[in-house]
Amino acid sequence: MISTKYTIREQNETNILNTVITEKEISRAEIAQYTGLNKASVSAITKKLLEDELIFETRVGDASNTGGRKPILLTFNRKSSLVIAFDLGYNYIEALLAFIDGTVVETVSKRRIQVQASTILSEMEQIIDRFMEVQPVTPHGIVGLTAGIHGIVDHESILFTPYYDLDKSDFLEGLQQKYDFPVFIHNEANLAALGEYTFTSRYQSLVSVSIHSGIGAGIVESGRLQIGKHGRAGEIGHSILYPSGRACPCGNHGCLEQYASNRVTYEEFRALKGLDYVNSEILLQYVEKNDKDALAAIKKNAELLSIGINNIIMMYDPDVVVINSSLYRRIPQMVDLVNEQLKSRFSKQVVIRNTFLEDKATLYGAFAVSAQNFLNIQKLKLN
Repeated sequence: MISTKYTIREQNETNILNTVITEKEISRAEIAQYTGLNKASVSAITKKLLEDELIFETRVGDASNTGGRKPILLTFNRKSSLVIAFDLGYNYIEALLAFIDGTVVETVSKRRIQVQASTILSEMEQIIDRFMEVQPVTPHGIVGLTAGIHGIVDHESILFTPYYDLDKSDFLEGLQQKYDFPVFIHNEANLAALGEYTFTSRYQSLVSVSIHSGIGAGIVESGRLQIGKHGRAGEIGHSILYPSGRACPCGNHGCLEQYASNRVTYEEFRALKGLDYVNSEILLQYVEKNDKDALAAIKKNAELLSIGINNIIMMYDPDVVVINSSLYRRIPQMVDLVNEQLKSRFSKQVVIRNTFLEDKATLYGAFAVSAQNFLNIQKLKLN
């Protein structure tokens, strides 16, 4: 591609803004040194960023060892704009309104509900309208909305949702028609990975394994989600664990998520103990009592999941694999059980850890999509 003076100027603006965000507080001379741009270009671009209220001058810094004028330091305007994020599970809706740096302004949580195509648009509109009512005044207002879907998404189209019917919904088009900010949808596991990349990791290569009713893996390389040609990259839940095994909604038999998902582990333990309901908290109570069935259940889950993680490591060679699961968060020794099962020499240098974002990884990834789009920064890293 032939770069025009306009695309070069845009690239330089992105480079400078990202440098200010990364360094927290920096002078114009230091920006020139970090980016390799001349002082005139830095001065012109920072002037525009100041006018756009994306950065601001904070204070006078110290003079250099050689003397001269003391520099005026610049910093990112963390309250320049707002972003809305949604996580749409099969039985819950989580949403947040946040400043462009990820600082949360307002959250909405709806649990134990039935999420379905016929009602999802009105449910989301109610939440968005609530956010618009309470939003603080900012220079740019709400600059984007991204929703995480538990299913396969390709180029803003929902192709397959195994545990609810959002693949039959046109809510994206409805939102785009009603609101004047960009609206995006992505697979929730992909968003969880982007959330980890943006907010918790110093690495450039990261895979996040999301385990809920199903199992998916989000893959990030240098700030870019790797979704594959048809949006199916990372669908390890539908890799075959047992040929001719249990039937899966995808059409296969013996898929990993039919044996190692949270849903299956809870259901198997519920049936074994004759209980009405099991979740991570209930299973933890049995583990803390050293119940042999509970200990066997978490060991079995970790052993089966380790097979999927081993395959991820062989295929993608990541720096870190993050486990995003309410079960693993409540019973963190399960991460140790997974590591014990990873015998390959190829996995020894890969960090396997729990999420640092608790149950909000998908929301923060949804936030990151809109923030990347608005700021035009692909390798966006925020603390």
